[in-house]
Amino acid sequence: MSDLAEPLPHIADVAGMIAPERTALVVVDIQVDFAAAHGLIGKAGVDMSEAATAVDRIEELIGAARRAGATVAFMRVMTRPETDSDALKTWMARRGTPGQEGICRIGSGGEDYYRVAPEPGDIEIEKLQYDSFHNTDFDAQLRARGIDTLVIAGISTDCCVDATASAAFHRNYHVFVASDGCAAFGGTVHTDALNILQSHCALLVKTATVVETWAG
Repeated sequence: MSDLAEPLPHIADVAGMIAPERTALVVVDIQVDFAAAHGLIGKAGVDMSEAATAVDRIEELIGAARRAGATVAFMRVMTRPETDSDALKTWMARRGTPGQEGICRIGSGGEDYYRVAPEPGDIEIEKLQYDSFHNTDFDAQLRARGIDTLVIAGISTDCCVDATASAAFHRNYHVFVASDGCAAFGGTVHTDALNILQSHCALLVKTATVVETWAG
């Protein structure tokens, strides 16, 4: 998130836009393999400090959502070798990285939540790849609660956050992305992804703005 020094157009006043009774905080893939130093990405030598900072902000958002009565929804990648698609395996092989599809394997510990955990009444979604709506009942669960607005945070900005935000917009949800509650790995990828999202389907907001709004 250090690349947030680049100017990004944030919404400073979201009063009336993220009413708790119709808003869900969507926590995307805060799991050991994606967010922890001892997960697969961290063990590969990637600096996880930006992920750690994003999780700090996500913990603030979860607390604020619970106090305000907003729905909290946890997305989690859960895979087995037999669930890896042919497209995924072929793509990995053709790009010269065969075998790297084995992330968040069930039973490995890498699929576990990291520093966050659902509570009774929260939504939990298990998914195989990026989009939290694809082949899940996420949309149905949101509709059943009267949710029409999402505040999204998680890892990584350019992958599962991006895919979930775009899919939500395509399903007629009002989409907000907590920019400092997201992280990506390498260069300007994080900022680039946020700029693309705000150009096409989402409004960017800071964690502090959401917390203050939900505090009333």
